[in-house]
Amino acid sequence: MTAPVERERLKSGSSVAIGWKILFAVLPLAAAVFSLCVGRYAMAPMDVIHAITDKFTGAVTVSPQITTVLWSMRLPRIILALVAGAGLSAAGCAFQSLFSNPLATPDTLGVASGASFGAALSLLFGFKMLGVQATSLLFGLLALALTALAGTGKRQRNLNSIVLAGIMIGSLFTALVSLVKFSADTESQLPAITYWLMGSLDSASYNSLFLGAPPILLGMLILLLLRWRLNLLPLSEEEARTTGVNIKALRIVTILCATLITGSVISMCGQVGWVGLLIPHMCRMKFGNNHTALLPASILAGGSFLIIVDTAARSLSAAEFPISILTAIIGAPFFIYLMRRTGGWQL
Repeated sequence: MTAPVERERLKSGSSVAIGWKILFAVLPLAAAVFSLCVGRYAMAPMDVIHAITDKFTGAVTVSPQITTVLWSMRLPRIILALVAGAGLSAAGCAFQSLFSNPLATPDTLGVASGASFGAALSLLFGFKMLGVQATSLLFGLLALALTALAGTGKRQRNLNSIVLAGIMIGSLFTALVSLVKFSADTESQLPAITYWLMGSLDSASYNSLFLGAPPILLGMLILLLLRWRLNLLPLSEEEARTTGVNIKALRIVTILCATLITGSVISMCGQVGWVGLLIPHMCRMKFGNNHTALLPASILAGGSFLIIVDTAARSLSAAEFPISILTAIIGAPFFIYLMRRTGGWQL
């Protein structure tokens, strides 16, 4: 009787896993459709469908106002939220495995602080949005270079040294951001810098997506192609060598991909916290530590989560909420709940 019972149990567990995979695959589409309809200007689902079909057929079955709101305002934001949330979640998932630390986030190596300084500096000099993006991404990569330079000396060859260097470089650029805010005009520049640093998707446009989305998509694609190898990241070099994988090269590629994602996200929408920390943990509870399933689930869930949060940010009141406020309000209590439920995590 034991074997049939065991087979039934395995079959039941497999069906549950398939059900969760289907749910995660459908979730981004459902969140996008919901976000298209909801807002201070509500639209019926059929109006959304007609506005989309009109774009390709040339017909006019809905009002021009609906068409403008959908194609020029909401759709770019939804695409940005999907790409940014998915990228941050993928970067957080990769870093948590790379550093064997459940508290690792996409800005562990100081990239977020460097990109924030670049954006604040460009806003101080009055750059346009594309200039802000380019400068932010440039300083994010500069922060990574400084972290690598400070954490990989002759006697510093382990990941702990890189993490400590990242904290140091992050603190340096945070101080520089404060210096920029101190130097900014209090009537015009300082509010713009402060609001941007809190994270917002209201500046989303097809032009900004054209510049910022490709690095995020490229980083995620490489991580997805290497997802089974990401399981080897916590191993020592001796253990990884037995598998035939060049662990040093794998770590470098992982860091570069996560940095490219993080810098690009911050260059488009400012600092967005908690996504890269919370979402991989939620997915790990359902899919375990195997990145073959964990990484795709994190990408899908991260994109869906940020779409929902951005919808709430622009719909709850007449004045739009910064995203980081909502992600912290949602993320911190839920993270505490997960810790109490699981007793903590071990990667």
